[in-house]
Amino acid sequence: MNHQLKRTIGFYGATMMGLGSILGTGVFISIGVAAGVTGPSVILAIILAGILAVCNGMSTAQLAADYPVSGGTYAYGRRYLNDQLGFVAGWLFLAAKSASAATAALAFGGYFELMTGVTALNAFEVGAIALAAITLISILGIKRSNQLNTAIVTITLLALGAFVVSSLSFFEIENFSHMFQAGLGSARANPAARFLEATALMFVAYTGYGRVATLGEEITNPKKNIPKAIMITLGITLILYISVSLCAIGSVGATTYSSYAFDNAAPLQAISNQLNAPAIGVFVGLGAMVAMLGVLLNLILGLSRVLFAMGQNNEMPSFVGKLSPQSNPNLAILVVAGIILGLMCLGDVKATWSFSAFTVLLYYSMTNICALRLPPEKRLYPKALAWVGLVGCLGLSIWVDLQAISLALVILVVGYLLRTLSLKARNY
Repeated sequence: MNHQLKRTIGFYGATMMGLGSILGTGVFISIGVAAGVTGPSVILAIILAGILAVCNGMSTAQLAADYPVSGGTYAYGRRYLNDQLGFVAGWLFLAAKSASAATAALAFGGYFELMTGVTALNAFEVGAIALAAITLISILGIKRSNQLNTAIVTITLLALGAFVVSSLSFFEIENFSHMFQAGLGSARANPAARFLEATALMFVAYTGYGRVATLGEEITNPKKNIPKAIMITLGITLILYISVSLCAIGSVGATTYSSYAFDNAAPLQAISNQLNAPAIGVFVGLGAMVAMLGVLLNLILGLSRVLFAMGQNNEMPSFVGKLSPQSNPNLAILVVAGIILGLMCLGDVKATWSFSAFTVLLYYSMTNICALRLPPEKRLYPKALAWVGLVGCLGLSIWVDLQAISLALVILVVGYLLRTLSLKARNY
C-alpha cells in the first residue's frame, strides 16, 4: 500500500518554490556562459528558450493538474506511456539535477571564499557544510523548507533589482553592435550553431519550474494552483533574465561579462565592482550565495520526491519509498544528499551544465509526449503547444556537446541495472 504525502503548499508557496529552483545558477552564472557562446544575441536566446519553456510549462501544468502526484514526468510517463519510458525520464532527472545540486553547493563554497576571504575551509568543505544544513532543513518538513525558500527568493530578487538599477547609468547601446560575435565558450564557427547551443544552455536555466510538478502531491487545490504557479514563475523569470542580461551586456559588453563567468567568479558581482559600485557588488554576491542555497534546497526536495516515487514503485530500493511518522520522505532525502556529496567529490563539474542541458531536453521531450496523450476533455491548452515543445526540445538537444550524449548513455545503463536489481528483489 502506497503512503501519501500531505498537501500543505498553497499557490504562493508553490510559486516561490518554482522561483527558488530557478533563480540561482541560471541568472548568476549561466547567462554569462551563454553570452560567451553567442555574444549579445544571448538576449534572443533567452527569449527563444523562454518561449520553449512556456510551451513545456503548459504541458507540465496540465499533466500535473490531471495527475497531481509526486514524481513529475517519471509519474506521467508511467501513466500515459509505459513503465520503461517513465523510468528513463525519472532517472535522467535524477542524474541531471543531482549534478546541478552539486554545482550549486560548490558554487556556494566558492562565493563564500570570495566574499569572506576565509581560506581555512575550501569550496568543497564549505559546500558540504551547506549541503548538510539544507538536508537537515528538508528533513524537518516541507512547511519549514518553504518558509526558508520564501526568504531566500526575497533576498535574491532584491539583489538582482539592485544590480539592474545600479547598472542602468553605465548602459551603452554600442555593446550590442555585434550581435552574433564569437564567444569564449564554443568551438563552433557558425553563428547560427552558436546561437542554438546558447539557446539549449539557457533552456536549462528555466526548468526549475518543474519542481512545482514534482511536489504535486503536496500542493493544495492542484488543478488550479499548479498551472498558475508554473506560468507566473516562468513569466517572472523571463522578465528577470532579459533585464539582467541587457544591463550586464549593456554596461560592460558580452566579452567581459562572459569572461567573469568562465573565470568561476561571481560575474554580476564582478561587473558591479568594475562599475565602481562595490556596495552593490557585496549585496549581489550575498544574493548569489543565498540563491545557491535556494537551488540546493529545492533540488533536494524535488529529487527526493522523484526517488520516493521510484521506491514506491519498486524501481529503486524499497526503503527510499517509505515515509517518516511526519509524512516526510526522509530516507529518500538522505540518499539524494549522499549522491550530491559524491558528485561534489569530483571537484570539477564544469561539464555538468551541458550534460544537464541534454538530459533535461530529453526529459521534457517525454513530458510533451505525455501531454499529447491527454484526452481532449482533460486538455487545458491547445495540442499544438505540446508539439512545439516536443520539436523544440529534440531540435535543441543535437546542439549540445557530444560528450554529454555519451555520458547520458552510461548513466542510463547504470540506472537500468539498479532498476533490474530492485524489481528482482521485490519478487523474492
